Amino acid sequence: MSGKIELLNTTLAAAKAADRAALIAYLPAGFPTVDGGIEAVKAVIAGGADVVEIGLPHSDPVLDGPVIQTADDIALRGGVRIADVMRTVREAYEATGVPILVMTYWNPIDRYGVERFTAELAEAGGAGCILPDLPVQESALWREHAEKHGLATVFVVAPSSQDARLATITAAGSGFVYAASLMGVTGTRASVGAQAQDLVGRTRATTDLPVCVGLGVSNAAQAAEVAGFADGVIVGSAFVKAMLDAPDEAAGLAAVRSLAGELAEGVRKR
Repeated sequence: MSGKIELLNTTLAAAKAADRAALIAYLPAGFPTVDGGIEAVKAVIAGGADVVEIGLPHSDPVLDGPVIQTADDIALRGGVRIADVMRTVREAYEATGVPILVMTYWNPIDRYGVERFTAELAEAGGAGCILPDLPVQESALWREHAEKHGLATVFVVAPSSQDARLATITAAGSGFVYAASLMGVTGTRASVGAQAQDLVGRTRATTDLPVCVGLGVSNAAQAAEVAGFADGVIVGSAFVKAMLDAPDEAAGLAAVRSLAGELAEGVRKR
């Protein structure tokens, strides 16, 4: 079975054709449980998310702030495994038909085996992977297998990335480019800032891929602001925090669905 990179491409193109940014939601697998995590993905899609990133919980994340680290710790203590990540992708995709990506650090894939990981992700109906710590110059093996299995390879660019470096990164990527709005880890911010708009402009000068902005967006007003200059708005910590703050799982699912609705409205008010 081939992966769903084309579904990702057409979904992002459809949002652009509708003159709006896409809403991309992030949730970690296995949080609060594997079953609960699957229901949370369905809830954000029901609320209006166009694309979902499933986080593969990691004990030593370099990009994730304290909120996502807390959720990852809950998932890891619950015994989450890569098989559970694949199950989350499969059940979310089969239930919704929405493109589902995995966001993961490189070490778990390296240990699991690139061919095995890409084949299983494609078989599960996955659309690709976001790989925040895989250097482009060391990515040939991954990209070979991802392309063979119809999976997108999404790299992360940052405000510190020089223009020549941006061109190298975007030339190697597919699906979209993940533009980190600021230097630092994930988490909600009072302001997303001008750095993000500058980065999107510089990145667009190097590629025709959609450029989607993450790190810091937590409400409809911020989503609308970012949607004014980006092709996609990526929201993670705000969804995870809504789940963490809820008194029980049912309340958490209602909260993330409601937040997705507000954010979906925001990206349409660009």
